[in-house]
Amino acid sequence: MADTPTSTLHRGATASSAPSRLEVVTFTLGQEEYGIDIQKVQELRGYDAVTRIANAPDYIKGVVNLRGIIVPIIDMRIKFKLGTPSYDQFTVVIVLNIGGRVVGMVVDSVSDVITLSAEQIKPAPEMGSVLDTDYLIGLGTLDERMLILVDIDRLMSSEEMGLVEKIAA
Repeated sequence: MADTPTSTLHRGATASSAPSRLEVVTFTLGQEEYGIDIQKVQELRGYDAVTRIANAPDYIKGVVNLRGIIVPIIDMRIKFKLGTPSYDQFTVVIVLNIGGRVVGMVVDSVSDVITLSAEQIKPAPEMGSVLDTDYLIGLGTLDERMLILVDIDRLMSSEEMGLVEKIAA
């Protein structure tokens, strides 16, 4: 982890379960707005054609060659079952670096970067089987906006990610 002032704000670095401050990149999927820890974001790219991989789950769009690194591309709208994705000039690939592994995440658009204080981060409500809250840090509130804060480390290190790693290998 980079030795920056914000590195102490990372979720695992504090005694409490919620960070005291969290700087997030916000993005949209369908009608919802999400946020992920900016420290995990390597770069933002437009959506380009991908090389499809046989027998991959539908949410794994394929792989791209990013400066010599084979990067699996995951469509988050398909992953979260949010309807049929469409790809246009606003579609963005958020390139993540998680535990030294690089993965691309397709989202409808990227909005901005915001810093949330601990008071603005609320725990995710229990939703039963409708939504797996294991992958959520909580809900961020900013004026009239409500952000679904995704624990991208936990999501990308799940069983599916093991599958992604095999595909990229």
